[in-house]
Amino acid sequence: MTVLPSRLVAPEFARGSVWLVGAGPGDPGLLTLHAAHALATADIVLHDALVSPDILALAATPVLLSVGKRAGGLRTHQMRINQKLIALARQGHRVLRLKGGDPLVFGRGGEEALALAAAGVPFRIVPGISAGIGGTAGAGIPLTHRTLARSVAFITGHDLSGALPRDLDLAALGQGADVLVFYMALRQAGAIAARLLAAGHAPGSAVAFISDATTPFQQVTEATLATAGTVAATLDPHRPTLIVIGPVLALRVMIAPWLQAAPMTLAPEGAAQPGTSR
Repeated sequence: MTVLPSRLVAPEFARGSVWLVGAGPGDPGLLTLHAAHALATADIVLHDALVSPDILALAATPVLLSVGKRAGGLRTHQMRINQKLIALARQGHRVLRLKGGDPLVFGRGGEEALALAAAGVPFRIVPGISAGIGGTAGAGIPLTHRTLARSVAFITGHDLSGALPRDLDLAALGQGADVLVFYMALRQAGAIAARLLAAGHAPGSAVAFISDATTPFQQVTEATLATAGTVAATLDPHRPTLIVIGPVLALRVMIAPWLQAAPMTLAPEGAAQPGTSR
């Protein structure tokens, strides 16, 4: 049963429909109430590789299908995912498409929504906390600040081939936004730094790598544009990692030591929840 505040009534997750749901950056506590309701109601869950095991454990159904796409690893073609969503909905299932972060922020949710609409399959889009927002908050990095940063850009780190997109105008982005947040870009850190340096950014500009954001394994590694490529090469390429560049990184040293950022975790089976009696 979905745990909701007593005055809230969850909308129907109708049979024969698909919910495109953001699972957030990893901490189960960052799920929305709509997402929790979907996990408790769905007949089938199709999930990305970035959805944490603790979140998948909240699903009431045992039918969990991995359709993840990870750089350098196994991939499920997007067309096959679209077709599977449509087929399962037409069979009368309540289909939950669960994505790490937000489904419409580098999550291919727009493509899936278009496919469902073209097929006449009803669907709902449930936003999630994007990694670029949740991950930076969990690391003690404010994305904006009245005196340091008034703009932020969220940028993909690779194209369909896995390379840094050739038409990505980093010079313009670096001039137009005070803070740059790159998704799925660890392998491209050196190329990103080289382009920004060539565009006139200072070699000492601060860079942070946030790996496994908002999970118990979160790691923040600091660098500069001059050292970003070398530092990135020391990090595990299989861990999901954000790259953040901008003056707000200077604030982390004051914020992070006082930041309470422990994620929610699953209690052992049958154990009482804190603050409850059995």
